[in-house]
Amino acid sequence: MNGAQEQHHRDDFEIIVNGRKKEVKEAEESFAQIVALAFNPVPTGPNVMFTITYRKGPRENPEGALTEGATVDIKDGMIFDVTETVKSKWGSKALARRGL
Repeated sequence: MNGAQEQHHRDDFEIIVNGRKKEVKEAEESFAQIVALAFNPVPTGPNVMFTITYRKGPRENPEGALTEGATVDIKDGMIFDVTETVKSKWGSKALARRGL
């Protein structure tokens, strides 16, 4: 079994979400799953949006932005920054909330 195959057959992965260690069971996580790891409870509302960036990912996706509805391959030590944004009638405004 090569490294990539081993990565997909592990029991759990340790990632960092907004500076906190989290364990996930799957080798692929969705936008919604990463948001849920960052915020408990997850803020909701018609004007609430999230931005997710990541780094230290696997060779196929070492860094980037995760968009709503998308998934990303996970690697131990991968770092995610999740920011809540509230959209007002004057435009979007990023909040200082990062689920800390």
